[in-house]
Amino acid sequence: MSDDAGVDSDITSVPVLSDIPTPTEATTTDTDVDPATAPSDVNGCVVWHRKHLRTADHRALADAVADADIICPLFVFDPTFYDNDGLACDARIRFLHEAVDSLNQLYENSPTQSITHQASASHDYLAEETPVEPQQIQSITGEYQISADSDSGSDSTSNTPLNTNNSESDTIQSSPRASEYSSGLTVGYGDPVDILSHFVDRGWSILTMETPTSRYGKRRDTRAQSVCGDALRFISGDGLIRDAEWSRANWKSHITEWLAAEQHTPEWSGDTTQLTIPTGITPSVVEKTHKINPTKKMVPTGTHRAATTQLRAFVDQIGSYPSNISAPQDARTGTSGLSPYFNFGLLSIRQVHQYVNNNTPECRGRRMFTSRLIWNCHYNQKLADWAGWTDRAVNPAFEEFNADRHNPALVDAWKHGQTGFPMVDASMRCLRETGWLNFRMRAMCVSIFTHILQQPWWIGADWFHHHLIDSDVGINYTQWQSQAGLIGKPSQRVYNPRKQVRDHDSDGEWITKWVPELSDLPAQHFPRPERTPLAVQSECNVIIGDDYPRPVVDFDARRETFWSRYERRRPEAARELARPEIAKRASFSGGYDAAQAIAQRYAVDESDDEADNIQLSFSEITTIDTDSDSTGENTPAINELNDTTYTVPDSSMTLQESVISIPTGTGDYAGEPSPDDREAVSNAVDLSTTDKTGDSSNDNINTDRSTETDEQTTIEGFM
Repeated sequence: MSDDAGVDSDITSVPVLSDIPTPTEATTTDTDVDPATAPSDVNGCVVWHRKHLRTADHRALADAVADADIICPLFVFDPTFYDNDGLACDARIRFLHEAVDSLNQLYENSPTQSITHQASASHDYLAEETPVEPQQIQSITGEYQISADSDSGSDSTSNTPLNTNNSESDTIQSSPRASEYSSGLTVGYGDPVDILSHFVDRGWSILTMETPTSRYGKRRDTRAQSVCGDALRFISGDGLIRDAEWSRANWKSHITEWLAAEQHTPEWSGDTTQLTIPTGITPSVVEKTHKINPTKKMVPTGTHRAATTQLRAFVDQIGSYPSNISAPQDARTGTSGLSPYFNFGLLSIRQVHQYVNNNTPECRGRRMFTSRLIWNCHYNQKLADWAGWTDRAVNPAFEEFNADRHNPALVDAWKHGQTGFPMVDASMRCLRETGWLNFRMRAMCVSIFTHILQQPWWIGADWFHHHLIDSDVGINYTQWQSQAGLIGKPSQRVYNPRKQVRDHDSDGEWITKWVPELSDLPAQHFPRPERTPLAVQSECNVIIGDDYPRPVVDFDARRETFWSRYERRRPEAARELARPEIAKRASFSGGYDAAQAIAQRYAVDESDDEADNIQLSFSEITTIDTDSDSTGENTPAINELNDTTYTVPDSSMTLQESVISIPTGTGDYAGEPSPDDREAVSNAVDLSTTDKTGDSSNDNINTDRSTETDEQTTIEGFM
């Protein structure tokens, strides 16, 4: 369930210690200088690339280039990532490999002196002691040109909004090249901590970009820090707030300032030398060793050229973005397609935010898209605040929710698109075959899995994480918990797949593409194929129950069962949110005020006469001013509260004493507002007052427990 695997202690790592020169030895390579007489105070810095696979807007690289005499860009393939644990599909692994290959070629063309230190011992070890066949050294000429924002080959350093400063040539590779890296990245294989310790033993310091991660990644990072000590520094350069008691204090102004701030661009000069240690490891070698064989179709190419090409194409059509985000068939080409590049860090959120603002006219499409960039930061802030999102319910009241109802047959029907709900089945088949799904369909499939099939959320979340090309741990798992209702917000959605057909695939184009067995059925029957008259089924030669399954559960009955179970737990969930440690986990962008508001309204049963006298235990009260939004635009993830203060807890405070508003899930100032169709959303849905009648008698009745336009509460990363 994690983004980071464990470590196999039986694997020896390369480059081996003897193949790593000291910084002084590295600077004397290919020179007549005797290392024994060379200066001993040469400052060498390893730039450890993990998810930020770029050279632009990369603070760790910029700091290393500014401060070190010699840098060594490093990427490590951890073989445990390739074990049979289902962490990632082969298509996402291929995307990663393409990105590493592309990053190497950026470094091959970096405007600085490059030197190579041969790693014969690593080659010998791999060839003799492991199943890995190291790539033999070949002469490599750079295939990619240096360019700021054009296809020309000039070495431009223009201050463009994107400011890539080093992009690829027109050739986009479909798979990693086979030749060894001899003048770009140093590529390791094995336990990353082992390899980092080798560099530290040889006198190198290490810089790496800090990234939100799960418990497993936290343990790896903690182990690396313990082994490497002060020689290893994690650099925060993604706009997230870390090491703060309450990260959401002034979060709005902080993230706004960061997005507008100058990018961290390396100032290359002749004073900095770049070291490469050819180990024989390349993405091609790793693919061969671990038998990577992608089968998904329509997968984007993981290169920097492909990323910038996609961005420019999207900018040209950003005006139509609002009308293309909901219907899955339109969303395939009408949304940005940038989320895989964000996930692996080929582009930074700030690069794209600035590029879009500087290259598009002010319009609703631009506002909606840039708000989603903020939501990307918002959900990654949640993971940065609490690493348990991948394996624990954020609200203890919902721990193990649905665990006692686990039914492998229902899980299998959902995974393979055989639920009998055409919109769900089309979506799940698309996910398996392409690794893509637009947000609305993701949210619908989550709702069906957790609310209607009533299966354990983490099984579905892991399935999404395995198949999605763009699966960002900080977004996928927080979205699953939010959509499943595990946070404890008072507003909750149960998606009606029949309504989704009527609203977003009325002609059946999406359904018939992915559920071809229904192609001959008239589209009017797609919302509920099981109700198609037998005469029509016979005439069309589409027999429901034979050619396509009947619904695996009764939607209406299951929905009411969910509401009953969920609302019984709501008071307990609200009480949990009143605890500061749980409020920190939830990480509402409204901060502790938001959690406090929920507790005030819902922490006790409404029939309890003592509800107004509830006293909770908090730590100390401080009120901090926050800036108001001067843009006039209600930006999701920022305008979640009506008040203009941020309150942190106080032990002497009763709930009634604070000025707070409830984060309900939708509306102009909601706790988790929907960034889709915001202009059409008027009021939040309060579970205590919403009509709970089903739609069994009239399927045209809105049954999402919300207004017709108000179905979503959050945004996923595939924009």
